Amino acid sequence: MPMLGLGVYDMYQQQAEQAVETALEIGYRLIDTASMYENEKEIGNAIKNSAVKRSDIFLTTKLNNCDHGFEQALKAFDKSLELLGTDYVDLYLIHWPIKEGREASWKAVEKIYAEGRAKAIGVANYTLPFLKELSNYSNVVPALNQIEFTPWLFDNTTYSYCKQNGIQLQSYSPITRGIKFSDKRLITLCEKYQKTPAQIILNWNLQLGVSTIPKSSQKQRLQENFDAANFKLAAQDVEFMNTFNEGFRICDDPMIFL
Repeated sequence: MPMLGLGVYDMYQQQAEQAVETALEIGYRLIDTASMYENEKEIGNAIKNSAVKRSDIFLTTKLNNCDHGFEQALKAFDKSLELLGTDYVDLYLIHWPIKEGREASWKAVEKIYAEGRAKAIGVANYTLPFLKELSNYSNVVPALNQIEFTPWLFDNTTYSYCKQNGIQLQSYSPITRGIKFSDKRLITLCEKYQKTPAQIILNWNLQLGVSTIPKSSQKQRLQENFDAANFKLAAQDVEFMNTFNEGFRICDDPMIFL
């Protein structure tokens, strides 16, 4: 799996399709969507229309909250494949750890994995309590856990657990939708490296071994984000950014589902 990819949350119709087509032209090979985003058909169209072979693209989609439960999850996965126009996905995730049906849904996801229709399986928004619960009934260790993870939301407990247990951590909303770009500490690093705020933040993720899927539909931003892998923050600057944590969230706290 590429460590840097494209997230397509809150993109619809032609915008979603064009963003993926442009991203693939730039060199992106990891595309992350979800049933909840209501754009799987458009993402599938973009992949089909691209000159890039399907086998060279790492495609992720996710189980929607309304589709939890064993049989319902299986049906939802079939629907996602139909919309995406593919007979497999590279990664299938449980999108949120909702209170009802977590175990049954994971059993369905394990079945999908055993059948080879998802090359890898994992979870999203599973902070430490949910990961520990999952370990009690899972037969397959999740390959990946996708959470909101930024310098200002440095969840070290989940990060450390994933690292110790061979679970790849992946960050969504990694650049805080630009809200934290004015942080003076970040600006200092931008000046030092002559890079944009987004590039510094994305590189911080990569230096920690965290995969990241920033969202953009603009070609210039897509290129800017993709170029974030072309330099290396010094270890002391990574450590410095680790101290930015203030519990700042863009999205819901998964603990509401505990």
